[in-house]
Amino acid sequence: MSDTKREFTVSIGLPSILLIFVVLCLVAFGVLSLVSANADQKLSQKVLDRSTAYYEACNQAEEMLCDVDTRLHAAYQSSHSTEEYVQMISVIPGHYTYPVSDIQYLDVVLSYPMPNNDADALYEILSWKVVTREDLDYDTGLHLMEIEDVE
Repeated sequence: MSDTKREFTVSIGLPSILLIFVVLCLVAFGVLSLVSANADQKLSQKVLDRSTAYYEACNQAEEMLCDVDTRLHAAYQSSHSTEEYVQMISVIPGHYTYPVSDIQYLDVVLSYPMPNNDADALYEILSWKVVTREDLDYDTGLHLMEIEDVE
């Protein structure tokens, strides 16, 4: 038997490569998280702006309904006949629009049924919806690359 001792040496290459790989992975995941959070924040801001614009249009429509209701009650109370009531409410429009964005608006359509007594409804909401403008110019073309014939 020989008396030679075998020394065990730690290789510094493999742990260094592993450490560099782990650091690169952590940096990559950190950057991806930052990009994802930024995109989420921008989308949330767009949703907030859209919701705010919609509810502002709804508030304007509700104020209009209050005004119409007041005018209809005043006309009903002061009219002495059905013909007089119909003539008084004929000046009240039945269609209203309120802008939501550059391409959309809130469309409200009302009807005014003839009430039989004070407890009956003086107006009816036929439509309350967000409409997209019809005059939009959509890009429906195909974006293809032309290849010239080589002969």
